[in-house]
Amino acid sequence: MSTASTSFIDRRTVVDWLGIAPFMIFALMFLIVPTLYLVTGAFFTPDGQFTFKNIADLFTPSIMSAYWISIRVSVASALGGALIGFFLAWAIVLGGVPSWVRSGLLTFSGVASNFAGVPLAFAFLATLGRTGLVTVLLRDWIGFNLYATGFNILSFFGLTITYMFFQIPLMVLILTPALDGMKKEWREASEILGASTWQYWRMVALPILWPSLMGTSLLLFANAFGAIATAYALTGSSLNIVPILLYAQIRGDVLHNANLGYALALGMIVITGVSNILYILLSRRAERWQK
Repeated sequence: MSTASTSFIDRRTVVDWLGIAPFMIFALMFLIVPTLYLVTGAFFTPDGQFTFKNIADLFTPSIMSAYWISIRVSVASALGGALIGFFLAWAIVLGGVPSWVRSGLLTFSGVASNFAGVPLAFAFLATLGRTGLVTVLLRDWIGFNLYATGFNILSFFGLTITYMFFQIPLMVLILTPALDGMKKEWREASEILGASTWQYWRMVALPILWPSLMGTSLLLFANAFGAIATAYALTGSSLNIVPILLYAQIRGDVLHNANLGYALALGMIVITGVSNILYILLSRRAERWQK
């Protein structure tokens, strides 16, 4: 290799590294270093002594209750979002709907999947709150009192419904490419062999889509588990979930031990990390069928 070629390759390598340097610096400063700080802080006392007490204190009833409520909300919204999102994705890919419906739904899904926080909480309060539009219309036009049934937008069920607003479109966006990757030859081959539609889905389509379905459901779980802005704006402190408890700890040391707050964050990192790792593994397995 000539000197000129070597010099060109070196300059290109430098340019490539300069191109990704801002991302690496950003990830290091705002993701890697803070995460390492939290992880190490979870194993020390405020005086700097090594201890496992912070980890053990995570199993106190109040903190375990917060984790349990968070897991329940995340599982419920993930399953609901996955189920409804699957049928929506199936309708726009295999249901024979017009192309403008598909493009419109995908565009809406791209917007709705990122619509969260205070605006989403306000939208649901204005729609399903005690004086919300739908609540008032049901009461005045039909005579149906929604809140007389025990429904409360500030409850576990209300938060789950609110989370599903961005969980469903996220499922549509991720699952649509997987359904697009289903080859027509598979359906034709099953029909030639005499398989019914149910047999095709049970023996061919669902086993192929299963890694995508499971992986996306895990991603939805992690997405809901780490959400804070929507839950805090909607319920305040009335629903004791882990992100709200951690937020209160950051603002006022409600646990009376800053390092216990680090342990609380470490627990969230472990749960969401495991979910994301399983999602990546399942996504790789699903990609084998799409190649």
